[in-house]
Amino acid sequence: MPHNNTDTASSKEVLPGKASAKALAKTLALWQPAPSAPKGFSLARLDPAAKPFSMGDKLVDKAAVDALSVEIDELQNLFYADKRYKLLVILQGTDTSGKDGTLRGVFGRISPLGVQTVSWKAPTEDERAHDYLWRIHQQLPGSGEITIFNRSHYEDVLVPPVNRWITPAQTLQRFRHINDFERMLTETGTVILKFMLHISADEQRKRLQERLDDPAKHWKFSHGDLEVRKQWKQYQRAYGALLQATSTSWAPWTVVPSDSKTHRNLMIATVVRARLQALKLRFPPGDPALKGLKVI
Repeated sequence: MPHNNTDTASSKEVLPGKASAKALAKTLALWQPAPSAPKGFSLARLDPAAKPFSMGDKLVDKAAVDALSVEIDELQNLFYADKRYKLLVILQGTDTSGKDGTLRGVFGRISPLGVQTVSWKAPTEDERAHDYLWRIHQQLPGSGEITIFNRSHYEDVLVPPVNRWITPAQTLQRFRHINDFERMLTETGTVILKFMLHISADEQRKRLQERLDDPAKHWKFSHGDLEVRKQWKQYQRAYGALLQATSTSWAPWTVVPSDSKTHRNLMIATVVRARLQALKLRFPPGDPALKGLKVI
């Protein structure tokens, strides 16, 4: 897909429900890194406070998210019946970037039929005894199913490199593993949507403080969050490297400016709805034997 990672992305061309596929692709191109970028990819060039999908009014944007969520639910019902595809949605981002909020705001209305959410934690002893993608493969969607990853296999090219548990050469090797893994998935019917929720260091500070100030949010807080925050610059560099290395034609990354929670949900919902629509989903042929059948 076309790309531009040298300028701060901003566009008002995309209006949920009204944008053409061409206009949507043009706006997304500003937020999708490309491996061939001559100067590499840097998150610092993308403004986490930008709102390229906003219609300029928070209430209007919220209403659009609600409408898109209803459409996604209707499309999911058709997706489940069609069964030609599988959908994997990956939500990746730093602490407090809004992965849980996206699950509630965008996917909260989806029928549980054929949908699962997987929240990835540190690997267990049994998982560590296998290759790092072993546990991932077991949780992938089947035909007609949608699986949403809260964090993902990309933790294995973030945490180990930042903490120097693996070498730069091993990190590059893992990038190649992941690209081949995702290519295999797409070639066997899995549609992959990868979203990196991009927030600023100051926004993260505010959200962590909210967790400390509100007793109802204490359960969300971990002292480890503060230790990881000290590595902010290292993680930003690690994200830049993985986004450039693993944003492929078969599974591109979309960086979602997420300082605004409403805009984050609006952008992701717009992309998910558009991707499902593009699949030209259909109900399977009816059973001829059912014609004229009466229930008594």
